[in-house]
Amino acid sequence: MSGLLRGLARIRSAPALRGANFTQRANINTKPAKDPVGPMETTVGLTMFSIAILVPSGWVLANLEDYKKRA
Repeated sequence: MSGLLRGLARIRSAPALRGANFTQRANINTKPAKDPVGPMETTVGLTMFSIAILVPSGWVLANLEDYKKRA
């Protein structure tokens, strides 16, 4: 049994021992934005994200008693 486990460990670790065949590069953009984001766009974006998160959780909390009765 230990020979089988040793063989599996050798197979799984073989790619790590050989090294990577390709170089991974991160896509990092170091330039500033083409168009600056204005305060109105920022406000609308934050509002939409807040609504997307808070409305469903508020709905669940407002109807929690109904959900408890179903289960």
